Amino acid sequence: MFRLNKLTDYGIVLMAHVARSPEETPHTARSLAKETRLPLPTVGKILRQLSERGLLSSHRGTKGGYNLAREARSITVAEIILALEGPIGFTECSVFKGLCNMERSCAIKSNSQIIGDALRDALDHVSLSDLNHKMAHHERKHEQEHLVSSIQPASTVAEGVR
Repeated sequence: MFRLNKLTDYGIVLMAHVARSPEETPHTARSLAKETRLPLPTVGKILRQLSERGLLSSHRGTKGGYNLAREARSITVAEIILALEGPIGFTECSVFKGLCNMERSCAIKSNSQIIGDALRDALDHVSLSDLNHKMAHHERKHEQEHLVSSIQPASTVAEGVR
């Protein structure tokens, strides 16, 4: 199963929450922790990372806090993941070269890179504002029926081989 780590999941939740608020409303780590029911230390850590990566802007002072650095429609889910986890890939070797001893002889390396590119592309097409609206349901291709009917018993595929 392809998964995001918990901090990235929380980061997406926090960014979506900030995006739902009026643009001029600054959010403190404390208020965001309370409103999202996430632990304050975790929220503080995530907000710092998102700010350092240019997705949030921070303002000091009594009326300070965090706001989106850009409009929600111009921030993608891929950017949030990149800011909190690093490069997006299907496998480690499709992102970082030289980590695997099998890299030179791997039969699926190029396909893993293609899948990683498709994954990044899909996440690049989902904006932060999209997350706060009902999105169209994605229809998955269910080809199980076709797959099962195309499998022939061994005797009809290669007669005489048992």
